[in-house]
Amino acid sequence: MVLTTLLDEIQALWRARALVWVLTRRELAARHTGTAAGVLWPYLQPLLTVAAYYLVFDVVFSMRLGEGAPSHAVGTFLIVGALPWMAFCDAVSRGMNSLIEAGGLLHKNPLPPVLFVARAVLASALIYGPLLMVVALVYTPLHRFNGPVVGFVLLLALQLLLCLLLGYLAAVLAAALRDTVQLVGFLLSVGIYLSPILFPLSLFPENWRWVLWLNPMTALVQGYQQILLQGAWPPASVWWVTGAWLAVVSVLLNVAVKRSRDQLVDWL
Repeated sequence: MVLTTLLDEIQALWRARALVWVLTRRELAARHTGTAAGVLWPYLQPLLTVAAYYLVFDVVFSMRLGEGAPSHAVGTFLIVGALPWMAFCDAVSRGMNSLIEAGGLLHKNPLPPVLFVARAVLASALIYGPLLMVVALVYTPLHRFNGPVVGFVLLLALQLLLCLLLGYLAAVLAAALRDTVQLVGFLLSVGIYLSPILFPLSLFPENWRWVLWLNPMTALVQGYQQILLQGAWPPASVWWVTGAWLAVVSVLLNVAVKRSRDQLVDWL
């Protein structure tokens, strides 16, 4: 079987699911330790950011997008794409650094490395997942809880899976070559400009739109926009492009884990 190694990792993760939950709760607690806002702080940061988008672009400047955009209000449009992008960046970057940070523990305990990647990604999901659901509720007047809203939950699940796979792949590569951290950080910083987050897909030059599809979040963002801004079911391209990304990353991760299994702990 092509993905035998990856399936073994999934089985190991499932067998240790209770431990993963304990590790995830500790990860969440560690993120707000010593802060005045306590457990609210991880949620306040992204929430205040998207609130600023709405205040500046929709209330203060009343900026509007042109024809062909899924929404004419700029702030309303930005929030739908920016919050999932922040969730993606946080999950992938923390997943990438998870093995390096757990290096000492892995040297002392023969635990599956995938547990620590899952801990980081799930902790991020527990922060951004509720915020994304709140955004969906706030956009109720636009989508009115019609049928396509079910697709929103499916897209969130696909994004979580994509973050877990990408985070694990980046973590293995970062363990082997520390330059991976800088490279992935750069790609995440510029990726927002290569996706339909700051502008509608229709405004990007048609001959260069293929560049946007090199960003794994382009299809997911387009799906969120269709559901929350237009109340429509995402086009087929959203699903097959996301599926293609999951398939490609799964194959790469399977190869990376298989080849690094004996040396991974030593790299850390």
